[in-house]
Amino acid sequence: MIGVPSHGSVGPYTQFSGIVLRAPAVDLEARGSYVLDVLGPHPPSPMRRLVSLVAALCLLVPAAAAQDVPAAPDRERGGGPYDRLILRGATLIDGTGAPPRGPVDIVIEEDRIARIQAVGAPGGPVDEAARPEAAGREIDATGLYVLPGFVDMHAHLGGAAQGTPAEYVLKLWMAHGITTARENAAGNGLDWTLRHRERSAANAITAPRLLVYPALGTDRDAPLTTPEAARTWVQRMAEEGADGIKVFQAPPDVLRASLQEAEAQGLRTAMHHAQPGTARYDVLDTATWGLTTGEHFYGYPEALFTDRSLQDFPSDYNYQDEGDRFRYAGHMWQQAAAPGSARWDTVLDSLRALDFTMVPTFGIYEANRDLMRARRAEWHDTYTLPSLWNYYKPSFENHGSYHYFWSSGDEAAWDTHYDRWMQFVNEYKNRGGRVGAGSDSGFIFKLYGFGYVRELELLREAGFSPLEVIRSATLEGAKALGRADRIGSVEVGKQADLLLVDENPLANLKVLYGTQALRFDKDDRALERVGGVDYTIKDGIVFDADTLLRDVAQMVREAKKEAGMAPDADLELTQ
Repeated sequence: MIGVPSHGSVGPYTQFSGIVLRAPAVDLEARGSYVLDVLGPHPPSPMRRLVSLVAALCLLVPAAAAQDVPAAPDRERGGGPYDRLILRGATLIDGTGAPPRGPVDIVIEEDRIARIQAVGAPGGPVDEAARPEAAGREIDATGLYVLPGFVDMHAHLGGAAQGTPAEYVLKLWMAHGITTARENAAGNGLDWTLRHRERSAANAITAPRLLVYPALGTDRDAPLTTPEAARTWVQRMAEEGADGIKVFQAPPDVLRASLQEAEAQGLRTAMHHAQPGTARYDVLDTATWGLTTGEHFYGYPEALFTDRSLQDFPSDYNYQDEGDRFRYAGHMWQQAAAPGSARWDTVLDSLRALDFTMVPTFGIYEANRDLMRARRAEWHDTYTLPSLWNYYKPSFENHGSYHYFWSSGDEAAWDTHYDRWMQFVNEYKNRGGRVGAGSDSGFIFKLYGFGYVRELELLREAGFSPLEVIRSATLEGAKALGRADRIGSVEVGKQADLLLVDENPLANLKVLYGTQALRFDKDDRALERVGGVDYTIKDGIVFDADTLLRDVAQMVREAKKEAGMAPDADLELTQ
């Protein structure tokens, strides 16, 4: 979500058994005429040459003032890891897509899952003879559901502009069962973010494990304008310990060199195909060049254009006006090829053949189709810092704060946009494509942790079954990160990254929210709140989720007092 725009080049295609792949080596300036089988031509245009000038101006990514973002304090929460910890009598949803099973006892030794033992049939007597011998700490998980720790594939670790200290963000993530987060862009500075990754790896702070993907051009004083400069930058990121790189836009040859060098260095890649760039490349180009994951929805509709080569913008459109940018982004899928068309099938099958991962981040754009829902989410008053709330308010300066006079027509257009977008992502999953769950919270009224759970609900709306949602949130994310041998599922030998919840999330994903789910007790004729993560376990360390949420709520109360507000005051958009 955050960052600079993106662009690139469209070259010829190579077709194998009906699957279209873009040729990686092509003269980007002298395309001439060519036949593109199903996909048709994308001839050069003055607009594409103009975009290359815009890209050269946008490639400089300044280092953030990390000293303005308070670092996470030393860890005071959580117990363990233990020589031996047992979760007794749980129902296990293991993240692989397998159906739930239980009761089981799960044995954790230090930071590893050592044994998963069935101890009877549900509703029947416990088989005491099958139970593992006693441990130094045991948790009675009778009636609880155990899942793998969640993987947030699109995360930002707060920032000075939002006034969100690291502790605030990290505890909200952990309170919602997120035990791994891919930090996209390293917006608080590469060194700052890498230090937090190392402190998390040592469990010196309360935090998910972090994977750091600095934005292309991070820590440079001049833009990347040549393939050689891009390769050198990627090599330096690898030397400094980055796990991957994040790209917004670059001249086509620079972008291709960056992706190819990242692959050569063993780094994975993520890309927000910002619209100035998609005039010259789309997701099929970048996936062919080696891109690992595509964030959001940009770049996909452009690959599906059949009766145009560029999105149709109004004549007074200005990309630097975020009102324009996001209003007309909601018209992209309506201009793409229809579901079931030859182009639709070819793009889906081509991406699947490239082992590409989609990270749709449905939730971050949800205010565009229902602004009231996003603004008045019930957790804001208790858990949203006033500085972050102020950041959300309409302004010219803050990214994503563009709802100046959002209309019913705008919401209707985005509703249609979502329908086609969700169908595309769901079909990709159905064809065997990998889809990860990413929240992109901290913008457009989406709060850390809570926004991730909402992302899972939107995957469900898109057509994913509950087990498919959980798999996307766990094992599929781990696969996309190249960590599936260590995290992403509850299996013997893997890291002890787990969450425990006292309601069945397959029946209702809302029970994962920190504010719990509302249920009407028909006997008492009263509403009650149920669910909420009970425990988050990371590397065998047990964190009480309620305690983490209370810490965050107290931070918000103190921040309100400092802002001259009553500690329990509600947040108002106009205050």
